[in-house]
Amino acid sequence: MKATIWHNPRCSKSRQALAILEETPGVAVTVLEYLKTPPTRAEIAAVLAQAGVRPSQAVRKGEAVAREIGLDTGDDATVLDAMAQHPILIERPIVITDKGAVIARPPEKARALL
Repeated sequence: MKATIWHNPRCSKSRQALAILEETPGVAVTVLEYLKTPPTRAEIAAVLAQAGVRPSQAVRKGEAVAREIGLDTGDDATVLDAMAQHPILIERPIVITDKGAVIARPPEKARALL
């Protein structure tokens, strides 16, 4: 099985989810450090749709940049634009497999896709 994780190595939850993936036999893990290699707006939208969550449910509202830009979290198009411009706003970690996608908070949610 292949799994991709949108990962921030500075985040403990992201590190825990990555460990779950790496410890699972038969799982080939691709790590996307999304702060270094940001996904496009279309990629973000597609993954969130696959996870069954709206952008407003997957945005890190507490990030300083959200306040700095006056982010309106009630408008999903605006949130997607902001996530594409400021990937730190994307909730993490996101795990993607052939079974779907999930925001792995708590990290154990990643197991549902394995």
